[in-house]
Amino acid sequence: MNEFTEISPSEFFYRNRDLAGFSNPSRALYSAVREFLENSLDACELYGILPEVFVRIAPMDFDVSSPDPKAYVIKVQDNGSGLEPKYVPKAFGQVFFGSKFQLRQSRGMFGMGGTMAILYGQITTNKPVSITTSFDGIQAFTFDLLIDVQENAPIILRKDSHPAEGSTGTMIRLTLEGDYSRASQKILDYFKQVAMVTPYANVTFIDPYGRLFLYERVTKIVPIPPKETLLHPYGTDVEAVRRLIKQSKEDSMVKFMSKNFHRVGKNIAKKFLDYAGFDQDRDPKTLSNDEITKLVRALHRYDGFLQPDASCLSPLGEEILMAGIKKELEPEFIATATRPPSAYSGFPFIVEVGLAYGGKILSKGLRLFRFANKIPLLYDEASDVSSKVLNEEIDWKRYRIPEDAPLAIITHVCSTKIPYKTVGKEYLADRPELERELKNAIREVLRKLSLYLLRKVSMEMDKRRFNIYGKYLPLIARFSTELSGAKRLPDYKRLLDRKKSQKDIEEYIKQY
Repeated sequence: MNEFTEISPSEFFYRNRDLAGFSNPSRALYSAVREFLENSLDACELYGILPEVFVRIAPMDFDVSSPDPKAYVIKVQDNGSGLEPKYVPKAFGQVFFGSKFQLRQSRGMFGMGGTMAILYGQITTNKPVSITTSFDGIQAFTFDLLIDVQENAPIILRKDSHPAEGSTGTMIRLTLEGDYSRASQKILDYFKQVAMVTPYANVTFIDPYGRLFLYERVTKIVPIPPKETLLHPYGTDVEAVRRLIKQSKEDSMVKFMSKNFHRVGKNIAKKFLDYAGFDQDRDPKTLSNDEITKLVRALHRYDGFLQPDASCLSPLGEEILMAGIKKELEPEFIATATRPPSAYSGFPFIVEVGLAYGGKILSKGLRLFRFANKIPLLYDEASDVSSKVLNEEIDWKRYRIPEDAPLAIITHVCSTKIPYKTVGKEYLADRPELERELKNAIREVLRKLSLYLLRKVSMEMDKRRFNIYGKYLPLIARFSTELSGAKRLPDYKRLLDRKKSQKDIEEYIKQY
């Protein structure tokens, strides 16, 4: 007879750590750096702080020559908001505990990335993680932690405090088994793309060989922090509504609808309840399971709800996106496009697309840079919706762009719920709404590039004509003077001024 048992979330991810991007020492090292850096950037941006982040990877025994994989120490320090000490043990030592579960845009979605890195470090090196944090700039607290995998709970080995001397922020020191020789290129690409999408941050990285990589800010504009929002009626399900009813203190359906759903006022609530066949004054706690199911079906069918607004989102904006592209790619031509807010399944999203052409850095051919909620996506590019749009939905011949043109397309999707296909957050699902907005934005920047290339060709033709005029105009002036019997040459040199138009030159020739 089979025996039934239960396991904790920590135990589940301990057994299935590849689901969260910790499948091998190379991927684990990359994922750990990424998770802690993104937490640092979120801790700064949410409070409008210009980020200052320091990252260092060093061999635990300081012997770079020893073969990989080996134990590495990762240190990540920021100037963000810090954490209250009462939250630190669970925030870093318990899977699915964190500040990422509110309905607003953030880099993290599951509240488990940093904890997974700590768990991986613990099971590969048996070393505790050290966290130092200050939220008020007065007192800083240091914790040494391990994770009780079976209980999904933190084990506090040490807790100290010392003066913060006015500094806020968090410092993480983690030891894990990694393979930097294999992960180095991905990690460096990741930092470069972080610098592209956060040009308002100063990020310093020191690699295991002691090499310093400094990514300096080029703008002090920080995106507007996202606001927490309510669930939209189109994004509900039976379980969500049941929980809302259980937590609600409202004694009527009208109040329940207007207090618990995004962009639903009393007038819209009354119209919906009439449509759905529910008494406006009924206490929502008296609804049966079948009536809750009926309510949810009506929520999905009713077309009178307003679309979600974008106050819960934090897009980059044209100025920041252009600054980041210019800083990291140094292109000859830049174009950007931002689509109006849209929604899928009741979740708002905004698509931003940038285009870079030419310059010193871009090589021949198309290169795609993908971002979601300001996170660079480096793996599984072929499975991403952006790749599908570029390869299947865009008629490149229409824009007359050479196949080997040095071109980069930058896509950024921000949403309260990014449609990732995996827990590892590496590529986006091909939702029809998302696909449509990406296609329209890419078409817009390609049209701008097409116009630029047409003007460039026209200018080159004008330049060639100008060179021809510069060669033959003196001869024409001399011959025309001899034929007319004039005593002096006409003033043709002013026509060779590059500021003069082709039309002026042609008019001069017609006169003679």
